[in-house]
Amino acid sequence: MVVVNAMVDSAPVPPPPSAAQATPATVIVTPRAAKVMQDQLIKRGTPGAAIRFGIRGGGCTGYSYMFQYEDGPPRASDTVLEVPGVRVYIDPKSMRLVKNTKIDFETGMRGHGFRFDNPNVSNACGCGESITF
Repeated sequence: MVVVNAMVDSAPVPPPPSAAQATPATVIVTPRAAKVMQDQLIKRGTPGAAIRFGIRGGGCTGYSYMFQYEDGPPRASDTVLEVPGVRVYIDPKSMRLVKNTKIDFETGMRGHGFRFDNPNVSNACGCGESITF
């Protein structure tokens, strides 16, 4: 298990790693997205639980993002993001596809929801729910 103190928008940029130390892949969770995740866990009655974030097959272009509640401990191979107010677990296969993704939560006239800025995506469908790598 890799535990990472997740970066947020206002976090300073860390210094470059030395040759002997590689920087782990991470996911950036904005404070607004973390707050929504935390609120959902509280509403569910499990404020100590975590959120599992990843990629699953499906959708019109091949893959889609996945959020699940995770009541148990992380798997030994998971990356664990410690974000203020919530923990996020990511499995190794998903991490390869979501590394350096920024998760935000937006509200607007057309609704509200999580927004993913993923530099690894090669194509997305018109609805924004399905992606290709």
